[in-house]
Amino acid sequence: MGTRVVSGESAGARWEMAQRPIPAALRGVVRSWCGYVERTTGPSVRDELPIPELVLIFELGPPIRVAGVTNQGGFVGMVEPAPTRCEHDGYQAGVQVNLTPIGARRIFAMPLSELAGRIVGVGDVLARSDRTLSQRLGEASTWDARFDLVEQALLARLDASRIDLRTTAWALDRIHARQGALSIAELSGALGYSHKHVITLFRDHVGIAPKAYAAIVRFDALVRHLRSPGRGSWSALAHRFGFSDQAHLAREVRRHAGMTATALCARIASDRFVLDPDPEG
Repeated sequence: MGTRVVSGESAGARWEMAQRPIPAALRGVVRSWCGYVERTTGPSVRDELPIPELVLIFELGPPIRVAGVTNQGGFVGMVEPAPTRCEHDGYQAGVQVNLTPIGARRIFAMPLSELAGRIVGVGDVLARSDRTLSQRLGEASTWDARFDLVEQALLARLDASRIDLRTTAWALDRIHARQGALSIAELSGALGYSHKHVITLFRDHVGIAPKAYAAIVRFDALVRHLRSPGRGSWSALAHRFGFSDQAHLAREVRRHAGMTATALCARIASDRFVLDPDPEG
């Protein structure tokens, strides 16, 4: 499968990113993945924006600090409503796999509520046979070989999974189809379940409640739009993405990004590492 490698330099930082199309067997499980290397002239601090995916990082270099925590070999970033601070001392390298909540629940084989609000090392969520995967990825000589190793490990975990996630998968598809503009009352009514049961289901299979997840989906849809040309007025964007008004949009941006909407636009314009939203690559 063709791996595309691009590199560049900006603001004194040198970086390389490798991407490969998602294989058919991992569609619906892996949303996107990439290999990366970054070298900066000094310590780097970056606040990662919330996304409706779980981020699985296999580190090939020194461990980075995530919310002040380090985990040798890599970590899992859960779906969280606020930005997550990531720091390194001038060098980072790894393979990043963005998992759908359904994919993560199958691969990790544990309730995602057990991981919520934590920075979890890869060794705590992978099979014993995969706990040296970061080391093997570091020893591999090409990005293709690294993607092959990750693919094999994920497929083995999926083969061992027996949990029925069809109801949650349907609910997540419904939330994404509406770009997060869906109330828990609508969702519970469509499923024929009580609010309490739907919340319990989401905490197990997604890690957070459906209302919080839908808000992150809506915010992520806005961010993806802001990365494209022809942004439009804030009032028009509020209407388009299901916010009650412009003030609501401003509050939600500050909640999820920790900054104003104007500052968010500037941040997006400066992003170096943006995964291709198209899993076909």
